[in-house]
Amino acid sequence: MKILYSDNDIIVCIKPVGTDSEKGMPEELKKDFKGEIFTLHRLDQNVGGVMVYARNKRTAAEFSRLIRNGGMIKEYIARVHGIPPESGDWEDLLWKDSKKNKVYVVDRERKGVKRARLEFTRLNAGECSDVRIRLHTGRSHQIRVQFASRGYMLFGDHKYGAKDDFSAPMLWSYKLTFPYKRKTVSFEANPDWDNFV
Repeated sequence: MKILYSDNDIIVCIKPVGTDSEKGMPEELKKDFKGEIFTLHRLDQNVGGVMVYARNKRTAAEFSRLIRNGGMIKEYIARVHGIPPESGDWEDLLWKDSKKNKVYVVDRERKGVKRARLEFTRLNAGECSDVRIRLHTGRSHQIRVQFASRGYMLFGDHKYGAKDDFSAPMLWSYKLTFPYKRKTVSFEANPDWDNFV
């Protein structure tokens, strides 16, 4: 596992695709770091990329407040079918069917429906397009369902309509930016699409 940064309070690392962010990752990190590891945010098991973990309760509480108040900027890269617009700012109402673990775009507010917003920039275009995405809300499967609902399914995302041979959604936590020790810090890592299967 690649460590991008560590000190006595946080660990910034790259979560491999296939590892659970809430249980598997802390277990892996404890092999190299003593003490407790606190999960601050999550990625779906079949999504990889940059994550930050806390090494003590004080830091975990500080980051929980930071994230709750929108102080951590989360950016992703996704590879999608088709050619989405050059850029966009999408807001949708999402409803999750917990029994099926699937999320749907709906047209009206009701119990369990949550607003979801993201901004994106298309990086290239062709049979597949890469897009850089900034999340403003952290809803379950948000990027996957917002793009799929407009016909731009993520490669490998069979749950949301992709028909290809990849086994996991081509979605990557590319960059995290947040205030830390009186300055703004960013950590990033590009996806290695060639190793996706």
